Amino acid sequence: MPIQLQLIPGAVAEIHASTAKTGVLTLADRYGLMAAVMDESLTEEERRTIDRLLKAVQRGQVKLH
Repeated sequence: MPIQLQLIPGAVAEIHASTAKTGVLTLADRYGLMAAVMDESLTEEERRTIDRLLKAVQRGQVKLH
């Protein structure tokens, strides 16, 4: 039986805001992003936001905790 993931509305925006404020992407945030990526109903804006977060991690602007 496949696992059903249900993304909370506004979750990507909340993760982005929290990360911008703290400079840290927590484990819970990463699980939230993983669930978001698997959600087929993501908007293009949400996908771009996730891409920006991942690029910030690559550049060292955001730390993983």
